[in-house]
Amino acid sequence: MSAGPQPWRQQHWDWRAAANFLLGGAGSGLAIFAALAAPAAGWQGLLVVALALIGTGLACVWLEIGRPLRALNVFVNPRTSWMSRESYAALLLFAIAGAALAIGGDALRVALGIAALAFLTSQARILHASKGIPAWREPKLVPLVIATGIAEGGGIALALDAALRSQPWMGLSLFTVAVIARALLLGGYLRKVGPALGREARETLTAAGKVLRDTGTVLPLLLLATAILMPQAEAVLTAFAGLAAAHGGWRFKALLVTRAAFNQGFSIAALPVRGTRAAGHATATRRTP
Repeated sequence: MSAGPQPWRQQHWDWRAAANFLLGGAGSGLAIFAALAAPAAGWQGLLVVALALIGTGLACVWLEIGRPLRALNVFVNPRTSWMSRESYAALLLFAIAGAALAIGGDALRVALGIAALAFLTSQARILHASKGIPAWREPKLVPLVIATGIAEGGGIALALDAALRSQPWMGLSLFTVAVIARALLLGGYLRKVGPALGREARETLTAAGKVLRDTGTVLPLLLLATAILMPQAEAVLTAFAGLAAAHGGWRFKALLVTRAAFNQGFSIAALPVRGTRAAGHATATRRTP
């Protein structure tokens, strides 16, 4: 659609940009779980998967660039650009992850969790900095995106731990808190941003929020409760709970980036009319040569 007074959907960020938020968010959340909540015997495997997700997401953004050889320009302006800060956070995260895998130690694992949180926060701030999109510029979106990434990463961690027949209670507790916090933040975000949206954007976000509530929150919590009552099926139920939480977050962010990304349009308070002056003045007379 051409530019006009009505809101229109942005066309610059497609599925490749959305993939960075999906994979990068889940990967950084998984890195946080690997650093802070994974058992001592299995955190390295979770971290490798996390780095693969983050790297794939960044590669998708690189494919979206019209001139990929200019990708290094993203490092030019960290003082004002959250994309630049995301790039530096990614470099720091990969560097600390490499050291943690090679050396180990609690200090490096804590530093790894902080770096992953910095990367996830940068992603959330990228959306918030896009002031022309009402669904993105709402400040309540920042904690929602952060909580969503942590819940997604925790879901993947639980699914992998279930496959390994290992259920760390610390990770399970952090996952539950992240899922509940995400649902509470979602409600506040939708209530705040709704009046600023056009009809189509509001309907899209309402549908996305329903998926995040039903598939990403209610279903995982029900599965975890069932796993407590049926310990013989605990591994399978926990795995599906984690995957449902991750899927709900991915679906929400995909719709947020690609379908709800309408700008606000623009309005003209007074339209110019040829042959007349502003209101309150006499009508102009047209002179003939």
